[in-house]
Amino acid sequence: MIKFVGSFETFKSLPETQFSEYAFVGRSNVGKSSLINAIIGEKVARTSNTPGRTQSLNLFNLDDRVMIVDLPGYGYARVSKTEALRWLERLEEYLLKRSQLKRLFILIDSRIGPKDSDMELMEFCDNNGICYQIVYTKKDKKIREATQIKLSHENHPAMMQEIFETSAEKKIGLEKLKGIIGVK
Repeated sequence: MIKFVGSFETFKSLPETQFSEYAFVGRSNVGKSSLINAIIGEKVARTSNTPGRTQSLNLFNLDDRVMIVDLPGYGYARVSKTEALRWLERLEEYLLKRSQLKRLFILIDSRIGPKDSDMELMEFCDNNGICYQIVYTKKDKKIREATQIKLSHENHPAMMQEIFETSAEKKIGLEKLKGIIGVK
């Protein structure tokens, strides 16, 4: 059973829990909330065609065992520079200070590939020893950019070796993610 715990504007407002956390982050419009819903099997995370809709730290309790965290997107949303900087500071604080965080899933649109903002987040995680895993989304769609950067864990010490390819719409590649998180 999944339970929405709440939306939290600041790191300090997050509840203290004993549950392991698995957080999802990516550029705006990467399909983060759709992927969370596909993994859980319920529409719990709010989806929208408007990039940047997720603006808070959203926590979901799964069977009183783990927490799934829907983090604000970055890179594309039409928000002020001040607001974008605030989101980035909140993300960095969460990643650096949340001891419950077991793995960060960095979502990348497979049609577009990694952008500078994705690479900067990966470098931040590498420099701070934050374990992360790359998850390509929208794998069922046609690739638009032929000059995509190829990612490899050899250049990223905090990156998990396996890169997942998923489609929330077609339910592709979800089983390994479910296994890591503990979704039945």
